[in-house]
Amino acid sequence: MIDALYNGGLNLLADAWWTTMAWPVLWILIKIVAVLAPLMGAVAYLTLWERKLLGFMQVRMGPNRVGPFGLLQPIADALKLLTKELINPSAASMGLFRLGPIMAIMPALAAWVAIPFGPEVALTNINAGLMLVMAITSIEVYGVIIAGWASNSKYAFLGALRASAQMVSYEIAMGFCFLVVLMVTGSMNLTDIVLSQDKGNMARMGLNFLSWNWLPLLPIFVVYLISGVAETNRHPFDVVEGEAEIVAGHMVEYSGMGFAIFFLAEYASMWLVSILAVIMFLGGWLSPIDSALFNMVPGWIWLGLKTFLVVSMFIWIRATFPRFRYDQIMRLGWKIFIPVTLVWLLVVGAWLFSPWNIWK
Repeated sequence: MIDALYNGGLNLLADAWWTTMAWPVLWILIKIVAVLAPLMGAVAYLTLWERKLLGFMQVRMGPNRVGPFGLLQPIADALKLLTKELINPSAASMGLFRLGPIMAIMPALAAWVAIPFGPEVALTNINAGLMLVMAITSIEVYGVIIAGWASNSKYAFLGALRASAQMVSYEIAMGFCFLVVLMVTGSMNLTDIVLSQDKGNMARMGLNFLSWNWLPLLPIFVVYLISGVAETNRHPFDVVEGEAEIVAGHMVEYSGMGFAIFFLAEYASMWLVSILAVIMFLGGWLSPIDSALFNMVPGWIWLGLKTFLVVSMFIWIRATFPRFRYDQIMRLGWKIFIPVTLVWLLVVGAWLFSPWNIWK
């Protein structure tokens, strides 16, 4: 279907400028919009889902005034922030102050270029997809540092220092998680990582969900999920914006759309971490049981459902746990997660060369 659309557009005009230059560029832009438009909708409505689920867990209603069942609340919030004044602190470095939010949201959106939504459905199905995603997302910390420094506020600067140290610390553990998945799969192509989880004895018996990576790599899966929560500066790792201590962290001086972009970047990162967890550990678009009923459901719906469940775990964690102290966060990252991932790296390495290798 996608090839038919591309060929239909290509054959609109026979001129060389259209077939060699204009249409290929236009096609890339159409694909980017096709990914980013639903993503922005998902980001907006994740804020509503978070408030609704927190309300349910705290035995209250959540937003229910704007539109039926509060469904227009994200749109009302967006319009409110759009109409707010952009306040420029007199002592701020204006160029960097404006660049901060852009640097924060750009990697959270750009990383979707390598995410597959089906066997051949990705903006770019490249072989080093896993490395590309990690390289792009590691830039995100610069937006936080730039915003904190350019604000020329001690609160913002302290928040930025905490955030950058935390993000860099947990990136190491996440990198080792990627490495373990790469070892058992033998490929950095995200499509191959999903398809490799559809093999083995359990998959042949129809119990696909028992052949996914979450089971043999359970410690790595848990470390990845918790590191993802820390990486996105979410509760209980949100000391960056610990309201009782340092107001709103690196975004304390931002208002209107500057603040909204930081907010969007956080929720876009949550979706990205969740869909990567699904692709690497939960079988991507594969159905959990190989039966006619389950196989009727399209793969992209399975991918969406699994991602929604993982992103809901972020909110569940927020509703359950108290905030960590900063030294406890650093201890967890450096003294527990990195040693655990290193040990499991050696265990999986030995497992791969043993007679009990389940990934052949």
